[in-house]
Amino acid sequence: MSKPETLYQEKRMTAADAVALVRDGDTIVVPTGVGEPPALLEALSARRHTLNDVAVSQILPLRKFAYLDPETRANVRHDAYFFGGANRAGGQAGWVDFIPAYFSELPMLIDRGQLPADVVVSMASPMDEHGFFSLSLGPDYTMAAVRQARVILLEVNPNVPFANGNCHVHLSQVSALVESDEPLFEVGLPQIGPVQEAIGKYVADLIDNGATLQVGYGGIPDAVVMQLQHKRDLGIHSEMIGDGILSLIESGAVTNRRKTFMTGKSIATFALGSRRLYRFLHRNPTVEMHPVDFTNDPYLAAQNDNLCAVNATMQIDLLGQCGSESLGHLPYSGTGGQVDFVRAANRSKGGKAFIVLPSTAKNDTVSRIAPVLSPGTHVTTSKNDINYVVTEYGVAQLRGKTAKQRAEALIGIAHPDFRAELREAARRLNLA
Repeated sequence: MSKPETLYQEKRMTAADAVALVRDGDTIVVPTGVGEPPALLEALSARRHTLNDVAVSQILPLRKFAYLDPETRANVRHDAYFFGGANRAGGQAGWVDFIPAYFSELPMLIDRGQLPADVVVSMASPMDEHGFFSLSLGPDYTMAAVRQARVILLEVNPNVPFANGNCHVHLSQVSALVESDEPLFEVGLPQIGPVQEAIGKYVADLIDNGATLQVGYGGIPDAVVMQLQHKRDLGIHSEMIGDGILSLIESGAVTNRRKTFMTGKSIATFALGSRRLYRFLHRNPTVEMHPVDFTNDPYLAAQNDNLCAVNATMQIDLLGQCGSESLGHLPYSGTGGQVDFVRAANRSKGGKAFIVLPSTAKNDTVSRIAPVLSPGTHVTTSKNDINYVVTEYGVAQLRGKTAKQRAEALIGIAHPDFRAELREAARRLNLA
């Protein structure tokens, strides 16, 4: 048996024994989405009554583990970097707290000690012949946490791809290994209706051959992707790689040949999709997974000419301020990487930053284009960063426009039933 294999066997243990390394007061960092390790987090949940003042921090948790429990919050609590289905209700009820931050800056905050990272728990690929594991599903902020953590716990699963990029951890860094072979969590493409399809067509028409894409999470960004398969020589520089982007690659629309930064490579910081996507990432020389301070750094991403960023919001006011992460004061998601890529696209030569949203909510009873944001709304993309806004009624280009010109353009793409009252509100606000 080789030295790495011997050391591997020495560090292999049960999930219960591995989480016994967690101490009171520790902060546990978990990767985004599919990178969360179920066996380790179930073992942590089972042990939670014996712990005190332990925090778990993560972007987009996908499973509602038992530690997400208001009754044991003093034992193990969740401090969210970003809300998802598993922790949103707790955030809105107040027993899950959150940390406002740009996705791109989370590694820096960890490196500087402003965000604690005592323990890392992560899914990992099987070890290669050199003793390395790939944290391919979410190197994001996790690689920074690996640098700082006292304890690194990996859940090794043969279904996790060994991806290329800066996403590898050596056996010598690892405190304990737990083995599992459960299928990875899968997320399919969302349902696309006529509204999403119309928005997607407006955006797709403004994306030229040879553009580099960043595509956010959600039905409308995926609707854009589905209408780009006839394009040529597209590139990918994104925070997320999902089945929508995979379909573009398989169609031949993505070649990465005309990228002006990391030519020939599709770049992402986390994967969220199907088993087919995860197999595609395995030792694929055309795809690299990198930490988020690399993928989302506006300066680096902007090195791609013609960078087109497509992200969704929930509400926008007549100045162009976007509320993309809360419903009024109630948290819904998080800051994420929207502003990172809006700024990157604005800096990119020929770049275009798109914010997309349906014109209405609640069965056409509420206009998502509002005179002012709802009270308490968390502003995500500012009026100074906004560029293209797209609804099913058209495109408003706001960058460089006056406040009154912005209001006029946004009213023009609002649902017709709300345009008259929006014009009246604009007059009251001296925006008409």
